[in-house]
Amino acid sequence: MKLSGKAIARHLPHFLSAATGTAVLLLSAIHLQSQPTTSRHVTLNPSAADYAAGATAKNVNIHATPANTPRGRAAGSSELFGSPRVANSAPDAGGPRFPADLSFHGGNVVTSMQSVAIYLNPNGQCTIASCWGDPEGFLSNLGKSDMIHIVDQYTGSSADDRYTVDETDVIINYKPTGKPLIDAQILGVVHAVAAALGTPDGYSNEFHVFLPPGQDECFTDSFKTCYSPDMPKSFAFCAYHSSATFTDAVGHVLYSVEPFVDVPGCNVRPGTPNGQLADSTNNTLSHELIETITDPDGTAWWNSLDVGLFGEEIGDECSFVLFTDSSAFFDPSNVTLNGKSYAIQPEYDNAQHACTTAP
Repeated sequence: MKLSGKAIARHLPHFLSAATGTAVLLLSAIHLQSQPTTSRHVTLNPSAADYAAGATAKNVNIHATPANTPRGRAAGSSELFGSPRVANSAPDAGGPRFPADLSFHGGNVVTSMQSVAIYLNPNGQCTIASCWGDPEGFLSNLGKSDMIHIVDQYTGSSADDRYTVDETDVIINYKPTGKPLIDAQILGVVHAVAAALGTPDGYSNEFHVFLPPGQDECFTDSFKTCYSPDMPKSFAFCAYHSSATFTDAVGHVLYSVEPFVDVPGCNVRPGTPNGQLADSTNNTLSHELIETITDPDGTAWWNSLDVGLFGEEIGDECSFVLFTDSSAFFDPSNVTLNGKSYAIQPEYDNAQHACTTAP
């Protein structure tokens, strides 16, 4: 089902202030200036009921990409990888062992999916190009590329064009409070969009929530595990993918949180095809999307061998880092996706027992 202005209009509440945790979002509908993507832009105001649904969501399973920071390197799998995980020994099959191979744990995978972009835009100050690059164009090209077929071995499907992008994106304007947002508030935003869009089976859409420069975000209101470039003691992650189940008709959802990653600790090395801002976004977004496909609920494909990679998913094992005298950058590969050049990380391929950008 495509998101339409008519569908959104049925769910637009009055302008309001909504308090959840310790931060307050003041939301109002605006018209954003024209962007480089071909998407239709629709504004949406989450209601107090949406934020209440976010605060009471069940089975929230966060899996985060560690930041290249002291706090990120110190965080363990139990802090960043969500659901309880159990280490296993490699079976003695009498042949070679590949300790980086992912193991299947019986859960759902995503054989086809539509991405929905949600942009939190403070007082209309961002254009999509100036704050994030062209994430929707990137997702569209990734879905049409050979690289996306790395996931075929994990999902059991090899059809083309099964990971698409909704032609409509959602703009949410808000007034920052200077405090971090928390995941429950992000879930309030996701609930509002999912209610308008509809989620036929809970695995057909992933809602990517893009945060503007300067907006911190934390797992909880303890503010201990965060994206927080201005607060190094809590700066543990760059982004995350997650799933949750709302207790009303919206039900199960898949979503990712995509902070502004052109900052030290999250950005890619200089000199990439689309510049650091765009390719930092693309690199992180591809990581979260492909991990959602192969392990949406933390119960499908991940490394269960206790050999230094325990709990890691398809993207974690291949998120290479380039250390310089003063900084640490993510070090992606130059790839061509549907005829356009990008710099994004490889993904782990069990069939090749290696990190790769092509199946």
